[in-house]
Amino acid sequence: MAIIVKPNTKMLPYGAFASILALMIYGSALESTEAEQEIVTESSEVLVIKAEKIETREIHVVQEGENLSVIFEQYRVPLNSTYKIFRKDKSGEIKNIMPGDRLEFIFYGELLQEIRIIKSTFLVFEISISPDILIKKIKKTSDQITSFKSGIIQSSFYLAGLKEDIPESVIMDVAYIFGWDIDFIFDIRNGDKFRLLYETSFIDGVKVKNGSILFAEFFNGEEKYTAVRFKGKNKPWDYFNKDGGSLEKAFLRAPLDFAYVSSHFNPNRRHPILNKIRAHNGVDYAAKRGTPIRATGEGVIESIGWKGGYGRTIVIKHGGEITTLYAHMEKYHSLITKGSKVQQGQTIGYVGDSGLATAPHLHYEFRIGNKRTDPLKVPLPSASPLKKSLLVDFQALQADYVQLSNHLLLRDPNEAFFK
Repeated sequence: MAIIVKPNTKMLPYGAFASILALMIYGSALESTEAEQEIVTESSEVLVIKAEKIETREIHVVQEGENLSVIFEQYRVPLNSTYKIFRKDKSGEIKNIMPGDRLEFIFYGELLQEIRIIKSTFLVFEISISPDILIKKIKKTSDQITSFKSGIIQSSFYLAGLKEDIPESVIMDVAYIFGWDIDFIFDIRNGDKFRLLYETSFIDGVKVKNGSILFAEFFNGEEKYTAVRFKGKNKPWDYFNKDGGSLEKAFLRAPLDFAYVSSHFNPNRRHPILNKIRAHNGVDYAAKRGTPIRATGEGVIESIGWKGGYGRTIVIKHGGEITTLYAHMEKYHSLITKGSKVQQGQTIGYVGDSGLATAPHLHYEFRIGNKRTDPLKVPLPSASPLKKSLLVDFQALQADYVQLSNHLLLRDPNEAFFK
């Protein structure tokens, strides 16, 4: 028997509303699921597209004995591309790699697109691989920026320079330029001061090296020494004093850059080892073992070898019957032999304590004929001054440097010391 259930007409509106609500919730869930699936699918496609365009770069620094062909093979350069590169490299500049050269291999995905061979800061080769081999040689030039520094000496010029963040190479250049007139070991006093303009080289906004000194003033006691860079006779430039006289002399005042005098020229000195009066015919410079010793003047090596109490010794013959002697060396420079020509400032050996020496130091003598003289007091002849025809241009350049230095000194922490 069939059972007939009569609907409750009062409940119909509520049932209809519940059905509609259920359909809306289901529909919304379905749309959300489809939207999520679409988003996931779209995101996946984007990632795939980007992956195909990712640039990667592999870097190789050339080591001693390496070969460019082997390096190319290591970094998956196609063999036919290597052949084409070598054929185009008619000058051999690319193949002739040196230790320290930097190679960059640029890939898009797995495909090699470009090779960069960086020979130096100033020279780069860019090699395009695809679609064809194209070699581009890039020579970069540097921008010269003028830097200003000043300093007050409390113990040594070297330490004062470092305190003012002056590059070590510039400090050494100052000592060399004024080295004909100032012994930076013996003549320096507390309170001495200096100021200088020097060039700094930049490429693409990055510092690459310290350039040369343009202008410098050094206040040594009551004396003021000036150096101005100006075009030279046989060199790109030389240094001259404020009157146009050459700072260059036939001999440097000292054979070491920075040390101190431990024993002066004294014909009546008592020898520290032999304990008897024996003339001290030179100057002793105390310095660390291994400190480079430089020839004070141009000449020829007259003798090199062991010389009694002097130990390892070098004698250089100069013009005008002048000879200089350097004793108690630790070792000689590898390129120095008897008969070798040497230039002023060239390293000839290194400080030691060979022979009759109580500690590492350099014994230095300056002889004219058979007469030994005091190296700290002997007059040193100067090179030729500027020609009169160049003095007007020289004085104008010097005035510009002085004006610029005075202007920059106004903003310098050491300004008060120069008043």
